[in-house]
Amino acid sequence: MALKPVPLSYRLGIASRAIAAIVGGYALAAACTAALALTLPMKPVDAVMTATLLSFVIYTCAAMWAFAARNALHAWLGIGLPALLCATGLLIVGAWS
Repeated sequence: MALKPVPLSYRLGIASRAIAAIVGGYALAAACTAALALTLPMKPVDAVMTATLLSFVIYTCAAMWAFAARNALHAWLGIGLPALLCATGLLIVGAWS
């Protein structure tokens, strides 16, 4: 029995989701970690440690979201918009100055 070839659009969708999970998940985790480290109401060392531990949860959830979303565009939007929101908050607070 011959197997049907997998369409290129399907392969590109999976590749896009994988890139969203890896690159976008990292960006989201990094931006959220920095934002949480600056805004958590505790001693700075504890805030950084808590934010760093939460980054593993954020990255895992982003990777799961990338493959649970209806299509690759929703995967990118669901990861990119929160990352952009956290990065904008950091920019407003002046974390990069």
